Amino acid sequence: MKLNCVVVDDSSIQRMIITKLVNNNPNLHLIGDFSNAIEAKGCMTIHNVDLIFLDIEMPVISGFDFLDGLKTKPQIIFITSKAEYAMKAFDYDATDYLQKPIAVDRFNASVKRALDLHLLKSEIHEEDGDHIFIKSNLKKLKIFTAKIKWIEAFGDYVKVVTDDDSNLVLSTMKSFEKDLSKEKFVRVHKSYIINIDKVERFNSRYAEIGVTKIPLSRYKKEDLVRALAVN
Repeated sequence: MKLNCVVVDDSSIQRMIITKLVNNNPNLHLIGDFSNAIEAKGCMTIHNVDLIFLDIEMPVISGFDFLDGLKTKPQIIFITSKAEYAMKAFDYDATDYLQKPIAVDRFNASVKRALDLHLLKSEIHEEDGDHIFIKSNLKKLKIFTAKIKWIEAFGDYVKVVTDDDSNLVLSTMKSFEKDLSKEKFVRVHKSYIINIDKVERFNSRYAEIGVTKIPLSRYKKEDLVRALAVN
């Protein structure tokens, strides 16, 4: 598993150092790095972000002010050169607090803490999470919708692709779509329904989920942009 993350720091040198640490860690996927909170917030309206590496002292909008303006907060690892911010940082339920200069071992330990917390929250959510039942190979399977990546038309069947595996279900796309949350699942093509929480990036032609490029119909891109903006 990889955590989608962004780096927010007004210092170009510090951003370069942190992004190098991120790219060298196998448990992280860098969505982007930003010199200010406004650009970072714009990115987070269209991308699912699990973790923010956040500088506290920034011009115009500080790291704390940035967090105050977020409706939903990912995990936060604060990065600063001043120890006096530590207590306030943990008032924001920070996963960790790293003081510059950052040692590689300390950085990796902080990432492990974030990964462990993410997995724990996923397990708790999964126990009471939204789910559907599908019939595949004469078996009835319970599928947690948070694990669904996409649904694909497959002849007289639909293929349900999850984080763990894929299953064929005798159904139409229209019928299957009725069982899914309209806030989380978007029909982006006559042959594809995608979980917007799984989208890592997109352009006018494709939405990318992992290494898979899901085609976007000409008139469906706006539906995807609206759904990502709401979430």
